[in-house]
Amino acid sequence: MNEETLLRLPQVIERVGVSRATLYRWIADGTFPPPRLLGLRAVAWLSTEIDGWIQERQPARRPAE
Repeated sequence: MNEETLLRLPQVIERVGVSRATLYRWIADGTFPPPRLLGLRAVAWLSTEIDGWIQERQPARRPAE
């Protein structure tokens, strides 16, 4: 996905496949992109940052033999 969109928490959890607690633990550890502040009580993540994070964690595929 190359189009820049804002993802809310439920969308990020669905894409990454972890719980809310795990996601926020990773953010605190500095191993997951932090959300962007949209308002006083609203945050979102940039889709390109989430997609990049996912790509970095995929193992390299070996060519078919």
